[in-house]
Amino acid sequence: MSVMPRDHEWTVADLAQTPDDGLRYELVDGVLLVSPAPTNRHQIAVGELHLLLRAACPPTARVMLAPTDYQPTDRRSLQPDLLVARRADVGDDPISAPLLLAVEVLSPSTRSVDLLLKHGVYAESGVASYWVVDPAVPSVRAWRLVDGEYVDVGAAEGEQVLRLDEPFPVRVVPQDLLDL
Repeated sequence: MSVMPRDHEWTVADLAQTPDDGLRYELVDGVLLVSPAPTNRHQIAVGELHLLLRAACPPTARVMLAPTDYQPTDRRSLQPDLLVARRADVGDDPISAPLLLAVEVLSPSTRSVDLLLKHGVYAESGVASYWVVDPAVPSVRAWRLVDGEYVDVGAAEGEQVLRLDEPFPVRVVPQDLLDL
């Protein structure tokens, strides 16, 4: 992950000027973050979790894959690996309403950003639930927003079962996301 310096803060309008080069461009409080393309292991976990969430998703919500822009302000544009939004909040424009769920799958280049920076930014932006998947372990950790802060609602490693009720009931076994 690298940060792109500039003589003034970036805005979501500036993102249209970034190249279509396979890199992920995200914006946090006017600072541009650039990430390399994810690994195959990362993408396998994202794909399996997408199938799992789609199967459990109610008709009032949508499960979407990156690169889908979540732009809660003109100085923030994030692309969680997976997101769940209210169907009514999904149109042609980037999603600006608070998400029901943001999921990040850790990569060596994004680990600290996903665990620290995005954890705080998603909470400040009103994202109801935040999950982090670590393909190296494998593990899943989940948080729910309560009074503006995330509280831990569960974690599982390997063959352990994690049952979550938000944004809708789902059962996750971390190893199942990574069987190669």
